[in-house]
Amino acid sequence: MTTEQPLEGGLDEPAELEPAQGALALADPSDVHTRADWEAAAAAVLRKNRRLGPDDADSEVWARLTRTTLDGLRVPPLGTPDLVTDLVTSGRPTRVGGWDVVTRPVDNEQARADLDTGATALWVDPTADLRTLLDGVLLDLAPVVLDNATADQARALLEVLGSTPAAAGTNLGADAAGDHLVEVAGLARDAGVLAAVVDGAAVHDRGASDVQELGYAMAVAAAALRTLTRAGSTVDEAAGLLELRLAATDEQFVTIAKLRAARRLWARMLELSGVEDPAPVRIHAVTSRPMLSAYDPWVNMLRTTVAAFSAGIGGADAITVVPFDSPLGEPDAFGRRIARNTSHLLISESHLGRVADPAGGAYAVEKLTDDLAVAAWEELGRIESEGMDAFEVRVAEVVAARDDQVAHRTRPITGLTEFPNLTETLPSRAGAGDDVRRYGAAFEALRDQPATGSVFLATMGTVAAHTARAMFASNLFAAGGIAVDPAGPTDSVDAVVAAYAGQPVVCLCGTDAAYAEWGAALVAALRDAGARHVVVAGTVDVGADDRCHAGTDALAFLRRTREVLS
Repeated sequence: MTTEQPLEGGLDEPAELEPAQGALALADPSDVHTRADWEAAAAAVLRKNRRLGPDDADSEVWARLTRTTLDGLRVPPLGTPDLVTDLVTSGRPTRVGGWDVVTRPVDNEQARADLDTGATALWVDPTADLRTLLDGVLLDLAPVVLDNATADQARALLEVLGSTPAAAGTNLGADAAGDHLVEVAGLARDAGVLAAVVDGAAVHDRGASDVQELGYAMAVAAAALRTLTRAGSTVDEAAGLLELRLAATDEQFVTIAKLRAARRLWARMLELSGVEDPAPVRIHAVTSRPMLSAYDPWVNMLRTTVAAFSAGIGGADAITVVPFDSPLGEPDAFGRRIARNTSHLLISESHLGRVADPAGGAYAVEKLTDDLAVAAWEELGRIESEGMDAFEVRVAEVVAARDDQVAHRTRPITGLTEFPNLTETLPSRAGAGDDVRRYGAAFEALRDQPATGSVFLATMGTVAAHTARAMFASNLFAAGGIAVDPAGPTDSVDAVVAAYAGQPVVCLCGTDAAYAEWGAALVAALRDAGARHVVVAGTVDVGADDRCHAGTDALAFLRRTREVLS
């Protein structure tokens, strides 16, 4: 660890899992089902929604339901014992009890309010007047973490501490990849506090995948350990000065596995560095900022709850829940309270802290933990051998892949790309929103500039006949800031044309049978009535100018439509 050579070794050396201690008795010993039984039951559901054909084998459910992450890792729909054969189980979460509820106050009033109403730790801007900001804060009880601090800013916090013994988890907050690491580490060592943060969440905010975030964090940690050991620390002393910060998203199982994999990666790195019994690293999880939406921001409460739940299950020692209204500007008291209470509900009412590593032993989680750890170790090797420029290229590729999924709505964003509400009134917040590019940024840009005019929905037939495609089209247009004017129930070309009010864009919504019977005639009649651009909801060719259906590049479609409207 004291050289610049790539780390040796790997994380795929097999180690047997200990057998379960005892087994639960079934209420009815005959109530036993086979893999084939589950396949048949799952296949029946998929055939109902046409995701599986009548002649497809039941075993095809595995391919249909297995999800592939942006890192190419496969997440199966069901955990089975064969998934955990010969998996390594080192570095498991060890936290028992609640986690630190960390908030980001901007002034003393917020700091006091947060601590009085449930926060247990503060994450603060070191450029602030720390003596004023922390006035009245019991620093022996509430850990304070600085954000990317210089040596002088670290000294300022120590001056505020004075002779007060700092609470466990206090961190002078130097960037582990920055220029001040050695000097701040010396101050931290003398004061008995943490020195620096290995900030994987920073690359998550730029769009990195989970594997890339883990690989980057381990690369930064390895470089920091080398720097500190060259300055005279032992590896375990240096490791004890660092804290990991990782993003928690609303992808529940991936987030649980990511935090578990981070501990395993840390343990493996220290093991290869000669530390016989490595101490667990402190992990601070921050709910993802890019996953939030500025539109229908109330849904952000659900996203951050899932993310905080997953981080807690994954063993995070500290969690910051980003307020739901942060994309809109400076969060207000309500947004901050909901963020604090999210952790307290999970700790005090859901009792997530009662058990260490509650996901341990779950076949799918153990397998995903292993896959993430192995892939992240390989990413660490690539970073060390190819450098950061190549890493940034790989991150850009992930960003493009995610953008494509969002554009096609295969990665839906509720309230923005799915089920948008064009008539909502957004909460008003002072200042600018978060300075990250959110996953739905392209759709938010469309919503920021509502379309000129609306689209006429040429609904064909009864409500029962046209509702499915009319609802699909309405939601799709709304995702681009485009309102619709439906014709309502109709029974003929003349009835639809009679409801038409001269909108430049028309979208046909009906059944395939209706399209075949009178779709082409309706397109011709609407054009005669003044329609400049005709769209059909579906894949049938009725002579329209464009189509929209599941799998459409929704972003490109909406941009085309808005061009015609403008």
